[in-house]
Amino acid sequence: MNPSNQDESERLGLVNHKKLLNTRQPELDNCWQQIADACFAAGSSVLVGILLVNQQLRCVQVNAVLAEFSGLPLEEHQGKLLRDVLPDLADALEKACQQVWETGQPIVDLEVESEWSLPSEARRYWTIACFPVAHTPIVSLFILETTSVKRLEHALHTTKGQSAQLAIAIQQSKLHQQIQHLNDELENQVAARTAELQIAFEFEATLKRITDRVRDSLDEDQILQAAVRELVLVLKISGCNASMYDLEQRTSTTCYEYTTSISPYQGRIAKFSAVPELYSQLLGGQYFQFCSLVPNPERGLVSMLACPIRDDQGVIGDLWLIHHKEYAFNQQDIRLVEQVANQCAIAIRQARLYEKSQAQVKELERLNQLKDDFLSTVSHELRTPLSNIKMAIHMLRAAPSLEKRERYMAILEAECGREIELINDLLDLQKLENDSYTVAIEPLDLKTWLPSVISPFASRAHTRQQRLTVELSDELPILMSDRKTLERILAELLNNACKYTPPQGTIALQVTHRSASATNAVSTTTFAVKNQANVSPTEIPRMFEKFYRIPKADPWQQGGTGLGLALVKKLVETLQGNITATSADGWTTLQVDLPVLIGEYRE
Repeated sequence: MNPSNQDESERLGLVNHKKLLNTRQPELDNCWQQIADACFAAGSSVLVGILLVNQQLRCVQVNAVLAEFSGLPLEEHQGKLLRDVLPDLADALEKACQQVWETGQPIVDLEVESEWSLPSEARRYWTIACFPVAHTPIVSLFILETTSVKRLEHALHTTKGQSAQLAIAIQQSKLHQQIQHLNDELENQVAARTAELQIAFEFEATLKRITDRVRDSLDEDQILQAAVRELVLVLKISGCNASMYDLEQRTSTTCYEYTTSISPYQGRIAKFSAVPELYSQLLGGQYFQFCSLVPNPERGLVSMLACPIRDDQGVIGDLWLIHHKEYAFNQQDIRLVEQVANQCAIAIRQARLYEKSQAQVKELERLNQLKDDFLSTVSHELRTPLSNIKMAIHMLRAAPSLEKRERYMAILEAECGREIELINDLLDLQKLENDSYTVAIEPLDLKTWLPSVISPFASRAHTRQQRLTVELSDELPILMSDRKTLERILAELLNNACKYTPPQGTIALQVTHRSASATNAVSTTTFAVKNQANVSPTEIPRMFEKFYRIPKADPWQQGGTGLGLALVKKLVETLQGNITATSADGWTTLQVDLPVLIGEYRE
């Protein structure tokens, strides 16, 4: 690793550690307060004055015994200078505090003799202990007045010098033991709180690492894969799996699993109804843990923790953690799993939104391309007849004979009709989409009416070396429909068949009737136009799209706008019918089902 990068990493780690300590400062302050209160209570019971001093030599806290020594009310000590509180002891106490700050070592059994400001006392004697408070800039002072002891010592010195010395030694020993006990308790509590802060720091670091890995991806599988793997490695458990819910089907599918010692369940589908007591809790957003009472055939007896993956929109899946049967997941484990599940829910929602937005972008691109194709096609189709009309007019003016004039007049008439037909298709399609297209229902005898509709296409098929066959059912009823609309539907279907059928190919029109029955709710008449041509399965769903033309499928190179079948579909729906397209075994079939009576049939 580059030294500069390592230094930067260490600096960032120190900054993060300081931030974490700052966030835990209220808890640490509370700990110091509890420790100080315990020290003051213990010190007061043995008449020891206790004083906490900061590096500015100001009082942080004192006990009632020391307040008696200073002669000031207890509440007035906070923030006062040490010299203002104990002026006669200030020199000795300030020197002791400075030594403790510099060396970090306590001072025990410091004896001080002082003049006292009260007139009733000439001299007073003190025994002082000075201890550093771990991890803080505070020094604790334990002050015991030994004036009476000193006096007794002087009195006994003349009579019982050795006994007096022994009494003083015992008193000092007891004081030293009490102070040492208080210091040990303080150190133990500081160590315990430091350990708690370290655990919290490691928890936050672990959660951040897992969260970063989960949110780095916009793929659901990678999100779940990262989450379950990290949980297994961090918690050191046997396995973890993630499942996604299908709320409509009421099923849960295990999408990914990471395991070190158990059989995988990946790909398993579970129904909510199989274990409703478990999934009712998960769907309610509750976690739970349990140990299996009956051995699993593959995993035996195991301990499990289940946690829902949910956000503000609901539950979308779950996480299952598995370990040996004696293991119990503690609150730290559960909290980590809950946080990871929440991050997974957020990441999965983001991934789905991204996928949806990408699909919308692709659809907009497709629509934009369709629009460009439409404009290009329509412009070409509108321009071509006009160009032919313009050329025919020019040639008509220069035609030397009546025969050529008649020929150019026929071209003018054909191209004009082509232009009008294209414009009418566009206008009719617009009316159909706006529901402003009207139909006139009348009875139609198909056996007498169909030949006149089919006749032009029979001649056209013969010209193109195609074979057109017509098959009518013997029992065709009178059809109640719109004559003009039905004629246009059949004409477009037959025209489409002629356009896409190669020479020597066959075109067939079959008209059948199906009476109402238990499986068929209404009586229907079916028109099926078949032609010998193959259409790719990928093209079938797009045949009825507006302006779509099957590429390289027009052997006669007739062109077109791609509006024909889109217009047919709308016309069939206007007659309350249904149209389908199939292609197999070299035949393409377009089938129209119409109700015998309008108003009976809707599909």
